[in-house]
Amino acid sequence: MNLPGLPDLSDLSWSDLQLPQLPLPTVPVPELWGAPAQWAILVTLLAALGGLGLTGRSNRLGAWVGVGGTLGAFLASLWQLQTLTQTQGAVRTAGTVGSPWLGDLEVPLQLVTTWPMALIGVTVATVALIVQAYARWYLWYDPRYRAFAATVSLFTAAMLLTVHSGDVLLTLVGWEVMGWCSFLLVGHQSTRGAARRAAGKALLVTRTADIGFVLGVVVLAAGAGTTSTAGIIEHWSAQGPSFTLTTAMVLLVVGVAGKSALFPFQDWLPDAMEGPTPASALIHAATMVAAGTVVLTQLFALLTLAGPARMLLAVLACVTMIGAALLAFAQADLKRLLAWSTVSQVALMLAVLAAATPATGPDAAAQHLIAHAWFKALLFLTTGWLGVLVGGTAMALVASGARRYRVLRRRFGWGLLALAGVPPFVGFFSKELILGTAEVGAADSGGLAAVLVLASVGASAPLTAAYCMRAWLVLSRPTAAQGHARTYHPGPVDRIDDFFDEPQVVQEAEGVERAEAAISSSARMGTSVLMLMTVLGGLVLLLPVWRSDVDLDLTLLGATLLLMLVSAVLVTLGARGIRTRDAAARIPAGTSLAGERGLYADHAYRVVVVVPVLGLARAVTWFDREVLDAWVRGTAVSTRLLGRLGDLSSPRRATPSLALVLAGVLVLAAIGVVTS
Repeated sequence: MNLPGLPDLSDLSWSDLQLPQLPLPTVPVPELWGAPAQWAILVTLLAALGGLGLTGRSNRLGAWVGVGGTLGAFLASLWQLQTLTQTQGAVRTAGTVGSPWLGDLEVPLQLVTTWPMALIGVTVATVALIVQAYARWYLWYDPRYRAFAATVSLFTAAMLLTVHSGDVLLTLVGWEVMGWCSFLLVGHQSTRGAARRAAGKALLVTRTADIGFVLGVVVLAAGAGTTSTAGIIEHWSAQGPSFTLTTAMVLLVVGVAGKSALFPFQDWLPDAMEGPTPASALIHAATMVAAGTVVLTQLFALLTLAGPARMLLAVLACVTMIGAALLAFAQADLKRLLAWSTVSQVALMLAVLAAATPATGPDAAAQHLIAHAWFKALLFLTTGWLGVLVGGTAMALVASGARRYRVLRRRFGWGLLALAGVPPFVGFFSKELILGTAEVGAADSGGLAAVLVLASVGASAPLTAAYCMRAWLVLSRPTAAQGHARTYHPGPVDRIDDFFDEPQVVQEAEGVERAEAAISSSARMGTSVLMLMTVLGGLVLLLPVWRSDVDLDLTLLGATLLLMLVSAVLVTLGARGIRTRDAAARIPAGTSLAGERGLYADHAYRVVVVVPVLGLARAVTWFDREVLDAWVRGTAVSTRLLGRLGDLSSPRRATPSLALVLAGVLVLAAIGVVTS
């Protein structure tokens, strides 16, 4: 029985939960040159150039330039939302540097902004602004802070260019710039060998996969005769499924797999934790690893026409989703746990693109990208805050961190609840939209790929809840003083203690004071904004600008939440009896070590890639030295031998005939002189 005015719960869809379309007041905006997307990219690009060339040795000036640039991008992104409300069709187009002449290839180089991309742009700019403010505190004594702030600005500009791009050539530029920026950020602390190795690994792995991305872009643009994204989609959609289109999309999926750390390229992202925590927050939350989701969302119409590419994406994403969630549980470092969770969550975004149909559209992936940016940035920045207080992010160091520093407790708690997908946090809405989209795809025309995604999404939910619960139990473990208080049993003597002398209260007050004194007000405010969006961000996902052709299956929703609850309870029971309250301590040592090392993916890379490549290189070197150079050396030797033979066969004194020839030449010369 339903209440009057409410829809039938059996037919409830996400459109019933969307916020109503409210008339927005007209906000007076001064007439400015250019479009908001142009300004958002331009100010961050200028901040990057200014941070390197104009700040000299002043960290303070570098901070003002970096924070000011991202603040400008944030304001321009908000301006973009305001203009879309007044734009016919909610699509805004803007130029960049004109249309260069490349023969028969049309290159418009335009920016195109829709509501999903505009909301992603606001999210990227917001996270970048918070990261810049946080980095000013986190890298206060770093002599290379100015270079870091400038790289963050360039990174942000490249991501915004990718988000707002309406041209695959601009997309390619942003894509490649982000790859180089990640190399610089991960290897920022270049005096450390581990940071240099992690940066080199990230660059080599992603650049190798980028070969496929570049070739895919070339095939699409060359076939369509234009680099315009809309023109490419129109051309290939008119032709329908074809071998060429499938090849191009498979190549694009390979490139996306590298950038987004899908199997078999997954191992570079956890190693990238060697970079500073603000860099980790930016890379994981709102830029590089999410860029693949943006590109495939923009080309979703072509992905639905390439069945093998969809299947490849589904298989890679599902394997990564489950495997990364399992590996996250085994990590002995909190940052690496969050890194593997990013691998799993990005795979979740890409998996729903493989399961979605033209009827549902790709919006669920974009919505989870936004949700993931909020709670993952919150978790990383809070982890960095705690790492400063305790001297590291290893589980042994951060244990009881949420107890000792209660100002961090809510930040960690809300972030982990959102990551697990618990209502009413933002992760719940985005993950249920993914689950609903996969269900529609499995029941409709999504095929085997949608079925595989639906099963994997359902299996990943309890796994995610498990490692989130494990992290929370470690972080909220009672402190030593609290443990001693529990074992102390007072005698029958009545004693009245002053409230403020109670050890636990005093310790908590000291922890809050120390934690707040250790961080700048701007950095703390940034984490507070992220915490607020982790709770209220679901409202963004319920705006009426999203496609909502997805039914809300309450049975499936209830089953998923029940599995998550059971998983959390099992982890809690497994942590009992362990001093550290770390349920992962029950994993056998060999298995735990393998999990910490990513199932020895580095060893597999060496065996499968490095050893054959080095062997081939040695073979080519031997062939060049012993075969090609041998011919050259043989030619030189034979030339010397022939010369020697000629020298031996020729007399060393002048012959009479040679003397006669010389005399004849002289006679002819004399005759010429006389007759002239």
